Amino acid sequence: MTLPTHLATPNVPLSRAWNTWTADRYVEMNFLPLGLRVTPLVYAASLGRVSRFAPGDEVTLGTHAVDGSLVEARLDHGGTVLDWRYRKPSPFDLIGSWQTIRTGEWGLRFWVVLSLSADQGGAWHFDEEAKVASFTRGPRTVALIAKKAPLLVTGHDSIAALVEEFERKGYWHLASRSIGAPVLALRFNLDEAPELTFAAGIADRPDRAVERARALLELPAPVEQSPTADDPVAAIRDVMGWNALYDRTNHRPYITCSRNWDLNKFGGFGFWLNDTLINAFLVALFDLDQARENLSLVFAGATPEGNLPCILTGNDQWVDRTQSPIASLILWMLWLRSGERSLLRAAWPLLSRNNDWLFATRDGNRNGILEFGSSPLGMGLYRGTKLAAKDESFMDNSPIHDEARFIDETGTLDCEDVGLNCLACLDSEMLGRIADVLGLDDARKYHERAATLRSTIASHFWDDRRNIFANRLWSGAFVRSLAPTSFYPLLCGAANDAQRDHLLAHLEDEQAFGGRFGLPSVARADPAFGDNIYWRGRIWPILNWLVWLGLHRSGEHDAAARLAEKGRALFFASFRDRRLCPENYHAVSGEGLDQPDTDPFYSWSALLPYMDLAELMDISPFDGWTLTNRAEDDGALAPVLTPSGPVAVERLNGVLTLLRHGEPFFTTDVTGRITHLVLTEEQVACALPAKLAAGARLRVRSKGTILLCRQASLTLAPQVADGWIEIILQATGEHPESFRLLLA
Repeated sequence: MTLPTHLATPNVPLSRAWNTWTADRYVEMNFLPLGLRVTPLVYAASLGRVSRFAPGDEVTLGTHAVDGSLVEARLDHGGTVLDWRYRKPSPFDLIGSWQTIRTGEWGLRFWVVLSLSADQGGAWHFDEEAKVASFTRGPRTVALIAKKAPLLVTGHDSIAALVEEFERKGYWHLASRSIGAPVLALRFNLDEAPELTFAAGIADRPDRAVERARALLELPAPVEQSPTADDPVAAIRDVMGWNALYDRTNHRPYITCSRNWDLNKFGGFGFWLNDTLINAFLVALFDLDQARENLSLVFAGATPEGNLPCILTGNDQWVDRTQSPIASLILWMLWLRSGERSLLRAAWPLLSRNNDWLFATRDGNRNGILEFGSSPLGMGLYRGTKLAAKDESFMDNSPIHDEARFIDETGTLDCEDVGLNCLACLDSEMLGRIADVLGLDDARKYHERAATLRSTIASHFWDDRRNIFANRLWSGAFVRSLAPTSFYPLLCGAANDAQRDHLLAHLEDEQAFGGRFGLPSVARADPAFGDNIYWRGRIWPILNWLVWLGLHRSGEHDAAARLAEKGRALFFASFRDRRLCPENYHAVSGEGLDQPDTDPFYSWSALLPYMDLAELMDISPFDGWTLTNRAEDDGALAPVLTPSGPVAVERLNGVLTLLRHGEPFFTTDVTGRITHLVLTEEQVACALPAKLAAGARLRVRSKGTILLCRQASLTLAPQVADGWIEIILQATGEHPESFRLLLA
């Protein structure tokens, strides 16, 4: 048989080629360009069962860099606990290891197996003299060596056959011994190898691959850094890293909402619209390419009619409905973080068509106000039903839909949704801003659409009996149930000052939306709150994040900070020790897995630690690059992508410091919120907080010549020493003031 010599997967960046790409095997490492797999298995004689480090096994997911450069997990199988680890000194290198933490039986009877296989056929071979396993495809060879030779090497047609042999014939079966097979199993037991390191090297000559693997085994272990307690950046990184998969059906990498869902539920691959957009937003903290991949996944599903589908999977395609529009908001924030105009140009035609489709098809009674619906398109499950229309809200079983009816003639509910209209208003506003940047004539159309709907929201949805925004039926009656969507008028700028004050009261009222851990998905006094099923009472991170954004837009920064602190406490109570990132949480106890309808490691729950980090440094859709210095709080963030590249931040003793490559380049003791920050070689600019006392300082590392330094219209006189420019600021009044430093 002639083996293929082309790359098995050419569309994955080399830096991520080795990674945990397979949904149902947490620590299986794939080198996608060559289609190679290293699949760890463990067998406990006490159980007579093999674990593949799969969903359903007792696996604790540890560190996972988004490029796979460091991966750590812990497995408990039959009382034996192993720590598993990978690192990548270079894109072609892989070093793996395990360490026994606790034994549940005699180590002789507990086997650790490195199962080696490849896509597109071909066999791995084991050199019994050199103790090297190798595979060659085209000019390229991978060689894998362990520090201690395996006790037994066996060959199998598949990993399933290997598992079946263990579970039917036990740990002492020798008949499958082999030195070459499609699946080569290197077997070790914990009596001989309670801890072990192995390495895989890749080269364009077999002998050089072996040399590289041996050299990797001699590399010193990296110095371990003590983890920062409740580190929000590390938490987001790990959640994104573990949910990064390769869609083998459509040949593309992406970050899924949960790798557990990509199995039977999704039929091998699948995405929800808004979950995938949120993942693009979160992973952009570390890797803009992965953000683009998720955006491409969404945009590739755009329909001829113009909408972005609610869900596309290997089993079903819901093209009759979309989801609440947040794509333009996400895109705008990615643009602010990266400055890459190409993101806007590529997305504009699709996002503008989606917005137009929404206004054309989701106004059933033609009064300019939108409802959720289901169009006669495609063959998706539930198409043309009330359930399909509720799916469009992504709050499927929320009691805010209970009073609505599905109207066949219009394909919509007979209920105008305040959340949908606010997000459609914001979507139009963001499209207007995007069109402004791109210099498009359509900018005015979307700004006017946003302004018209903003005005309508302020009056139409305000229930002056309860002093809150609420959904309205076509009959004119307000819907009884209230959700966090009642606060979305803050997000689109529709609430006036009096309305905002009432909303803040509801936000803190523990019979409404107050409480220890954040906003529940329905008001606490609602009869549906006690159901504790999905959107009927539980806390959802995406709802809290959207309300948090709205609080900041409306200037209620202290209320936003309190909500972010609640989210931080809620998230790390599950993540800190148990490494759980639940899809939703019990609104009283804060527990994530108290009922069966919660996924244990769901991607958008990383929005909770995002709010935590953003209270120190953020890229706001409304205020740009922001820094918040609360003098009473110390803290630090590992590097994340900013308009000035990867930047870390520290806040200590009232001084906030930005660092690039570990070196400080900007410090300030300004208290409050610095917004619209610009830091380049040519200028430093920002908006200073209101009511700033005189004498606060900015310090910038620069060798440039000062051309101009102004605070509002006042010219300042900076001091220069030791490569730093220091500016002493004047007091500010009731409103923020601009600051600008120009350099040559």
